[in-house]
Amino acid sequence: MKHILVANRGEIALRIIRTAHRLGIKTTLAAHAVDLQSIAAQTAGQTAQIFGDPPVSAYLDIPQLTKVALDYGCDTVHPGYGFLSENAAFAAQVEAAGLCWVGPSPDVIGLMGDKIRAREFAHRCGLPLVPFALDSGHREFRDAVLALRFPVLIKAAAGGGGKGIKIVRQEMELDRAITQARSEALRYFGDERVYAERFVERPRHIEVQILADQFGKVIHLGERECSIQRRFQKIIEETPSVAIDPDLRSKICGAAVALAKASQYRNAGTVEFILGPDREFYFLEVNTRLQVEHPVTELVTGLDLVEWQLRIASGEALPFEQSDVASNGHAIECRINAEDVPSGFVPSSGILARYIEPHGEGIRVDSGVCELDRLTSSFDPMLAKLIVWGPDRGSTIARTEEALRNFCLLGPETNIAYLRALLKQPEYVAGHIDTGFIDRHHEEILRFMQVESRLDARVTAAFVALMIPEARVSYSSLSELGAWKN
Repeated sequence: MKHILVANRGEIALRIIRTAHRLGIKTTLAAHAVDLQSIAAQTAGQTAQIFGDPPVSAYLDIPQLTKVALDYGCDTVHPGYGFLSENAAFAAQVEAAGLCWVGPSPDVIGLMGDKIRAREFAHRCGLPLVPFALDSGHREFRDAVLALRFPVLIKAAAGGGGKGIKIVRQEMELDRAITQARSEALRYFGDERVYAERFVERPRHIEVQILADQFGKVIHLGERECSIQRRFQKIIEETPSVAIDPDLRSKICGAAVALAKASQYRNAGTVEFILGPDREFYFLEVNTRLQVEHPVTELVTGLDLVEWQLRIASGEALPFEQSDVASNGHAIECRINAEDVPSGFVPSSGILARYIEPHGEGIRVDSGVCELDRLTSSFDPMLAKLIVWGPDRGSTIARTEEALRNFCLLGPETNIAYLRALLKQPEYVAGHIDTGFIDRHHEEILRFMQVESRLDARVTAAFVALMIPEARVSYSSLSELGAWKN
């Protein structure tokens, strides 16, 4: 491996580029015009412009990306996460062109990317599953869903990222939920197939990070707790989970490793589970790529997962055993999103007037933005990831809240104040969390957030008015700038 095409953008593109350069590997970034001045573009060895309207379509254009890799002399393609990272057709096209694909084989991506096939495979491997029903026509499917008993989830068969999921608590909601789920599945994934599974009340979302080489060795790097979600999308992740004791960890991680071995998995991946209040766990899905939240695992294990992705893709064997992997301390990741939280987490756009990352012991920021960037609604609203390490969960929560307080990001609306308020919730601090946490505590978090952020809102408006006179702001008194503490 000598030259990688990075087929992605933002913080994950920059993350891949930096590790590749540390290993002495050249990089070319595939970038749409809106990203040609990004930090990732400035850091890459060279940039190849890709075309599409809307911009997101450029990053989904398999023939164009494959041609760019060949034209620029790349021998490898790293898809990052999102976009085409779990697209079996893209992986197959890359390999057919004689290039190295950083990820599992196209066959495995196809197997695990189809949630129905993946569930059937997991069942054959002996992993526990919640009762489910497959879509076999509207009337038959409806009857099968009713037999599961409510509440149920209707989910896209080719889904991911929290899209194409509907929760149904009573029969009168079912027909509409099936129709909406099919519509979203077709729009987001080009596949309208759905399935249903019984909804486990107050579940935790637990995932296991695995690494697997081409010689059959599979190891796990422990679990991550990903239960703090809004609209089925994670916003805070941590490791280890306070709900997992050594015995349960051995069982759930062992199940993940067994599934990976049975599928002849290669490279990095994540096996996801739901954990019920009764401490029973059930297989959910496999993500055949790097996860957004992978840095928390890196902070407690000391391993660079992108480096091991590249080494495995190059044909190297894993040089360590399961017993060599140790977890040290606790880590939390907060996703910093450009969104208007009080308005319902609506994406926010505008010019990033001021951007100062926090620094200090145990603090890491993965970001793909810089000051004066113009943020658009063309892509996912995540701007940065704040990842914090501490010797234990309590100290890590305190460090994370302080780091959020010192994260200066002015211009668009962000969720920083909301994250700060959430981290102070007594139930979160106590570890009493599940995937419905935000739904239950949202109004309480909002009230605390609004009290805490009143001054920040006035200061933000004043600063933006100073930096960008044409910006629409509510306050313009420059005297308020004197109150800014960061």
